[in-house]
Amino acid sequence: MPATAEPTHDVVVLGGGSGGYACALRAAELGLSAALVEKDLLGGTCLHRGCIPTKALLHAAEVADSAREAIRFGVRATLEGVDLPGVTAYREGVVSRLHKGLQGLVSSRKVDYVQGEGRLEGERTVVVGDRRLVGRHVVLATGSYARTLPGLELGGPIMTSDGALALTEVPKSVIVLGGGVIGVEFASVMRSFGADVTIVEALPRLVAAEDPAVSTALERAFKKRGIALRTGARFESATPTENGVTVRLEGGDELSADVLLVAVGRGPSTAGLGFEDAGVSIERGFVITDERCRTSVDGVYAVGDIVPGLQLAHRGFAQGIFVAEDIAGLDPMPLVESSIPRVTYCEPEIASVGLTQAQATEQYGDRVETYEYNLGGNGKSQILRTQGFVKLVRVKDGPVVGVHMVGSRMGEQIGEAQLIVSWEAHAEDVAALLHAHPTQNEALGEAHLALAGKPLHAHN
Repeated sequence: MPATAEPTHDVVVLGGGSGGYACALRAAELGLSAALVEKDLLGGTCLHRGCIPTKALLHAAEVADSAREAIRFGVRATLEGVDLPGVTAYREGVVSRLHKGLQGLVSSRKVDYVQGEGRLEGERTVVVGDRRLVGRHVVLATGSYARTLPGLELGGPIMTSDGALALTEVPKSVIVLGGGVIGVEFASVMRSFGADVTIVEALPRLVAAEDPAVSTALERAFKKRGIALRTGARFESATPTENGVTVRLEGGDELSADVLLVAVGRGPSTAGLGFEDAGVSIERGFVITDERCRTSVDGVYAVGDIVPGLQLAHRGFAQGIFVAEDIAGLDPMPLVESSIPRVTYCEPEIASVGLTQAQATEQYGDRVETYEYNLGGNGKSQILRTQGFVKLVRVKDGPVVGVHMVGSRMGEQIGEAQLIVSWEAHAEDVAALLHAHPTQNEALGEAHLALAGKPLHAHN
């Protein structure tokens, strides 16, 4: 196709996940003609295999725990068991309703939705079957896939999170390979559903990207729940057996279980899509961009999981909106990676935004101060019978640069924490705000009161 081919659209988006559909919808809203190409289902991994179905599983797990532990609250109830097909029907109902709503949005905004496998060919041209879409701008948003390890063959009792979603009954025992976000979430679900769970993690601690205090609290809580931890343990091999799978670790230790759930991260889906042939710079499978999501090819952007950084749906969503506005000439502010909120929905939940203590020390040296507010001093947390903390990281006589929280439902507090960090609030600024009583939100308020030199119910 010659470089001078007449554009068919202002924006052609390759990939219909969070980043892709957000870009197409915002572009259409701004009066640009947009095409959206998706080979699978609109909504991508997040809606169909990631965020939404896994969080529905986690809510079902919370309900199971509530029934199991009801007597602690003076309620006589028993848990007869978990009907996994029933859980699946509930989960699929949630996904279906959201999928239909998204399809309606794309249709109402008059986005040219093209179902099929697209490939970048030549200058700003995406080919889907016998159709050629030429954009004044092209946005690459092809997402990610569940990684495995070299020599680890998937199948039977060895599966990724995709396979775990297809289970029809709860296994009696599960080995989770990987102690990152996906690993601890599935470990939490399986334990709540009644399985014996062991997490194998090569790094010295779980959720290693989080502040070490968070890892310590999570590990303590998981051990209390009966989840076995093998941190600092390197995987060597996995062998299917008549009754499940045997996992061998470096050093010779062997573990057996019904299922091995491989949760070693997600890789960028960029292979075989023509990116490099079109001149797009790729490193280790990831598309390299500048802070404005521009690739090495003029007029070609990239968003979401294929861009190095946090692989989170809301990051891709925000990048998609940013790119649409950039193309429309609105000159939006680039996304600040450290201001992106992070939530891990295991029990207890982890929620964080901004810098860890180590990252802050690297940036600000000995000017860093921290404070931990124990949830033991928070009325609503006592009502919920959860333990954990709010940890604040600030620059001395300066703004709060990091908020790290552990405890049931603490993910719901990340909104205010994000505002605090993003707007560079000082502890005194937040301490002056009223936080409703009794809420877990008070824990944020009291932590800032203590950091501002006015500790009231502070526990350490």
